[in-house]
Amino acid sequence: MEGELEGKATQPLTCYDESGSRIDPYGFERRHDFESYKEMMNEYVAVLNRRSVRWSKLLQEKPLVEKNVTVKRYVRKGVPNEHRARIWMAASGAQEHLERKPGYYQTLLSLQHDTKLKETINTDMHRTFPDNILFQGRAEPSLQRALYNVLLAYGHHNPTVGYCQGMNFIAGYLIIITKDEEKSFWLMDALLGRILPDYYSPAMLGLKMDQEVLGELVKVKAPAVGQLMAQYPGIWTLVVSRWFICLYIDILPIETVLRVWDCLFYEGSKVLFRVALTLVGHHQTEILRARSLPDVCECFKQITCGAFTLDCHSFMQKIFTEPGSLSMTTIDKLREKCRQQLLKEESGPP
Repeated sequence: MEGELEGKATQPLTCYDESGSRIDPYGFERRHDFESYKEMMNEYVAVLNRRSVRWSKLLQEKPLVEKNVTVKRYVRKGVPNEHRARIWMAASGAQEHLERKPGYYQTLLSLQHDTKLKETINTDMHRTFPDNILFQGRAEPSLQRALYNVLLAYGHHNPTVGYCQGMNFIAGYLIIITKDEEKSFWLMDALLGRILPDYYSPAMLGLKMDQEVLGELVKVKAPAVGQLMAQYPGIWTLVVSRWFICLYIDILPIETVLRVWDCLFYEGSKVLFRVALTLVGHHQTEILRARSLPDVCECFKQITCGAFTLDCHSFMQKIFTEPGSLSMTTIDKLREKCRQQLLKEESGPP
């Protein structure tokens, strides 16, 4: 099938390229944290193998991926790479949309393409994962062409959004995992069209809204941090906008991001808040030491690094316990409150 890339996602194993560089299974060079990554993976591979056996058995018994307590528990414990594309497609509704519109993706690629859209996407091609050998021009095959196609098709599919920075990284991750352009396109559609509220619209109202929602949640879940942050108007945009718009890509280690995405596709956007609240809550002491705006910004960079986030299995267990209860009803109420406030601010004084 056109649009499908050769190969299949495999269980993570550390590898090397011809030059001896330290490359992970997803194609990323790990110059700085190779040893700690290898150490973590040596332990994590046993978890992966257990999960793989259980998932294979579950999918043999029930080939249709349903939304129930058992599958939710399995998703939270991690989806093995060989099943990820299938689970993401089913859980997000992307598979249903693909089957409803067979050939739609190829039709989009065959359209007369908008020159400005092509130029904007092309500008970001070389900026997308420069540390990933699969996206470098000399790679064979290079995933740059697949990335370009997915972004171009999506730009025509959703002209209101078109293309904006951040989408290239999301599409790139989807292609790495699915090895399939068409599936990556429909997963983009699920994320941008249904799971995330208005993150990539021209006004980015949904993104701004969710940053403020996080601020409101922090006031309740970590009041001392909330009090500190209140001293700096607009601080949440400075420290967490990339967390949300890139869905933690290049913020958290890749194994952790993929585990977050397992839950994002299955449970929706509240997972993004659980991750943020866990990072803030777990590092309250460090954050409260900050004495200036630059201190706060630097601290928020540091709390995403290190052993706490690298150990993805332990981290994922914590995001569902440390922040306590967090319902979609609560988030929806806060979103409406923050949305009204933002619209009021943008309209200016009467």
